[in-house]
Formats: sequence, structure tokens, C-alpha cells
Amino acid sequence: MKVKKTSLNSLHQKYGAKLVEFAGYEMPIQYKDGIIQEHKFTRSNSGIFDVSHMGQLFISGSDNLTNDLERIFPANLKNLNLNQSKYSFLMNEDGGIYDDLIITKTKNGYLIILNAACKYNDYEIIKSKLKDKYETKLDETLSLVAIQGPEAKVILCKIIPGCDDLKFMNGNNFIFEDSNIYITRSGYTGEDGFEISIKNEKAENFVEKLIEKGSKMIGLGARDTLRLEAGLCLYGNDLDTKTSPIEANLKWAISKNRIDSEYPGSDILKKQIENGVKKLRVGIQPETRVIARGDTKIFNDKNQEIGKITSGTFGPSVERSIAMGYVENNYSSQDTKVFLEVRGKKVAANVCNLPFYKKNYIKGEINV
Repeated sequence: MKVKKTSLNSLHQKYGAKLVEFAGYEMPIQYKDGIIQEHKFTRSNSGIFDVSHMGQLFISGSDNLTNDLERIFPANLKNLNLNQSKYSFLMNEDGGIYDDLIITKTKNGYLIILNAACKYNDYEIIKSKLKDKYETKLDETLSLVAIQGPEAKVILCKIIPGCDDLKFMNGNNFIFEDSNIYITRSGYTGEDGFEISIKNEKAENFVEKLIEKGSKMIGLGARDTLRLEAGLCLYGNDLDTKTSPIEANLKWAISKNRIDSEYPGSDILKKQIENGVKKLRVGIQPETRVIARGDTKIFNDKNQEIGKITSGTFGPSVERSIAMGYVENNYSSQDTKVFLEVRGKKVAANVCNLPFYKKNYIKGEINV
């Protein structure tokens, strides 16, 4: 299958990106400054991320659309305000996760942001569940650009005045070069920031203007270290079809008034909420600078295997090794001593609270 390119591909090359294949796309893993410097620049200034490989699924139709979508997702969509977004899941009947996603209420229906590796499968699942009752469009004429960091609002406002009025997880329509763009105050780094949906042909010039104002392009490598410090999950690593939102410690994303409702996996989730789960996602802090990558086995003090690491890295902002993983529930308490098997040796570590780095979101209205 031919590797796809985003509308910003020539810009990646212009700024010296190291390009790799990711989710079927040629994407920048890093630029000339390297992952650590890109990470630190995002935390102190603002970084630009090309996330155009992700799916932008638009669903429109009759007034019954909200009810039908609530039969698919465990989110309380009836309480969503216009242009408000909510984090949710597409699940199977066993409560496993096909994808984690962002649902936004729009004037004509809903916009759902899907993970790149899952988007075509998600689209088919959602479309089949809606039984062709509504117009569903995976719009690939649009790019998606994120600007993240404490200076993001200052820089973006120089190009799009008024965008800093947005609350966290809320968006609106704006104009750039006589063309409509949609901006949401959200992101995947733990920092304040924005995600901009923009026509492919406008994306390159838009990003160049952000760079002119002082921002820099950041690759997938720093995006991963930033999100892990913020305790955010990466689908395919920390979430999959055999893991439920409750096991993933994401119970907060299940709307309380939806627990007794029907949607795929609802019976399983209700039992897990009532009775607990056997495994739980936790933060893990190695006692040395060793990096425990995904699939690293976790042991207790009796040398019994009790879980595995799903994401691990060195956190440039916290200046230590960090990891997330799943452990048996009775080992999930903070400060529980565990051991990680790295290159045949057992390394001492401790279970810790997430996130590793305090999130700097702008507080706003969040309906669960």
C-alpha cells in the first residue's frame, strides 16, 4: 500500500525533518534540534504539530442523531453545547476499545476526531451502526494542525484574533485568508493549546505564519514524550480492544448518567464499575534512569509477574525515567514497590500517581 503524505510534507522537508512511516503516512519523527529540545521548547514556548493524518469524521442528519450516537458511545451528548467537545470511546461488546476519540457538537451534527491508524475501521463501524440513516463523511480535504504550549495563545491570536476567548474543549469557526477554519482549544501535550482544522491548500501558509510569529515545528517523538509526561494514553500502546476504559483508569470519561444506558460493552463496564477490575493502568517510576519500553514485564517482590509496561521514556521536563503500564489491582496503590525486567535484569520501581507533569490546561466548562 502506498504511503500517504500530508499537505505539510514539503514543509517538513524544508525544516529538516527526519521522516518515518506512521499509520500509513510519511510523518516527521523529529527536526534538526532533536526530540529533547523540541519537547522543552513546547513546554516553554509553543510547538506546531502536523496531525493531519488523523481522521475528521463529519456526521449530519435528523434530530434523532444524538440518540443514535449515544447508542454507540458512552458519552452524554445531550448535554453538549454547540462547539463543545468531549473525550469518549468506540467500544466492542466486551468493553474493549476500538479507539479513543473526541466528539464535537456542530451546527449540522457532530465532528469526531479519530486516531490515524484506526480511522478507516472506525468509519466503517460507525457507519454500519448508524445503518446509513445519516450523512457520514471522512473528510480528507482538511488538514489538522496543533499549536501547543504557554505561548500558543499569543502566537495564534496574532493570526486569528479572538481565539483566546475559547474555553478548554470548546471551539468555533474563524476566518483565515477568506476561508473558514475551525479551532478547538485542546491538545495532546498537557499544555494549553489549540487544534485547527483547515483546508489542505491553506495549511502550509498557515503554519509558515505561525513559524514567523515565533513557533517551531515539532515531531512525533516529542509529541510522545509530552503526552506521556501528561499521563495521556496512546492508542495501540496503552489502549486496545482487550482493555476497557475502567481498566485504563479512564472511568471519568464515562458519563455518570450513561452507566445504566445501553451501548456496546455497557453491561461489562457497569459490572466493572460495581465490582472493580483485575488490572489497572498506573504510573510507574523506575528508581534509576533506565528506560522501560512497552512490553517490559513487571514483577512483585516475590518475583511473580504482575503486569507489563505499555509506554516508557525519559521525561525531559521531569528529568527522570517514566512509564505507564497495567498491574494487578492489588499492586496499584501509590508507592507500591515493583520490579521491571529490562535487558534480563530486575530494576526497582514504584507505582505512582499520574500525571508525571502537571497539566496546564485553561479551565473551562467540562460536562461529564
